[in-house]
Amino acid sequence: MAAASMVFTDCSSPAAARLLQRTTPLLLRTAQNAVVFPRRLLNPPRSLSIHSSSSSPSQLSSASIVNEKLEKSDTKLEIVNKRLDGKKVAEKIRGEIAEEVLRMKDAIGVVPGLAVILVGDREESATYVSKKKEACEVVGITSFEVHLPENATEQKVLEAISGFNEDPAVHGILVQLPLPRHMDEQNILNAVSSEKDVDGFHPLNIGCLAMRGREPFFVPCTPKGCIELLHRYDIPIKGKRAVVIGRSNIVGMPVALLLQREDATVSIVHSRTKNPEELIKQADIVIAAVGQANMVKGSWVKPGAVVIDVGINPIEDKTKRSGFRLVGDVCYKEAKEIASAITPVPGGVGPMTIAMLLTNTLISAKRIHNFH
Repeated sequence: MAAASMVFTDCSSPAAARLLQRTTPLLLRTAQNAVVFPRRLLNPPRSLSIHSSSSSPSQLSSASIVNEKLEKSDTKLEIVNKRLDGKKVAEKIRGEIAEEVLRMKDAIGVVPGLAVILVGDREESATYVSKKKEACEVVGITSFEVHLPENATEQKVLEAISGFNEDPAVHGILVQLPLPRHMDEQNILNAVSSEKDVDGFHPLNIGCLAMRGREPFFVPCTPKGCIELLHRYDIPIKGKRAVVIGRSNIVGMPVALLLQREDATVSIVHSRTKNPEELIKQADIVIAAVGQANMVKGSWVKPGAVVIDVGINPIEDKTKRSGFRLVGDVCYKEAKEIASAITPVPGGVGPMTIAMLLTNTLISAKRIHNFH
């Protein structure tokens, strides 16, 4: 495919997220002025179906965490066969979260809570929500769910969000996408309190992320997972040249901002970029997030570069029971021969996204309750 004809899409769309799972009141506050919501939702609207679940201490695994930043031990993971193993790193992070959740419960009697709002009966969305609930159970986080019918009004969704905003047992809120077409997605997402916006997409959080000297309450989960992978493998970012392929609000834009915060020199390649392969070949770190199968060829990769592949794309494969297999935005076999390290698809960035969602929920609970 010629560079001029490349089509850039958003690889982190809800559809892509669902494919991954098959395989494995608005508050304008600064991030330094957190608000604690004192009132629990006692009488939710009758049309809502609210469920909650929590796990027992016996389900919690051990690890080492010393503060709300979820600090790791000094032991860095070793890169084996050039593979940045997101699944392995995510498992380690879940262990760390589990022990900290248990420590918090024992010390102050508080268990972090994550609320998910699901609208409609899309099987894929329901499966994705189920995966999030399972992840919560593993680490001991209480999960809450509101399930509304497809024809629910936007007001009903806003009521559910308002209830969770004010519920002190809930420390993180996310609205499962996509929403029905008759709803204003931006209006709904903006209604989530910036202090419980564990997806990190509230305008206040993104704005703080973009500004020097400001700290957001939360960083979007997938971009945060990309940077965490680099940290866990002790891959230097400072002073390196990084190229982000894609400029979506979900991955491309926030991960570029995170790389800048790490003192990388950042370029963004998008659908209007001329000769993108020339820019990509100059990069020490490549983060691909465009949603186009095998777009980045091995010949585009600088020898010794580190490649983070956020893409998850189905391609036909008659040898598979499903009739398809999942690949990334980078041609893995080719790039692996050139790069010093690369994430596989699946098993790379995907598991890290869920791990960062749990991390954000824990951080929120600790901040709200001033627990260190």
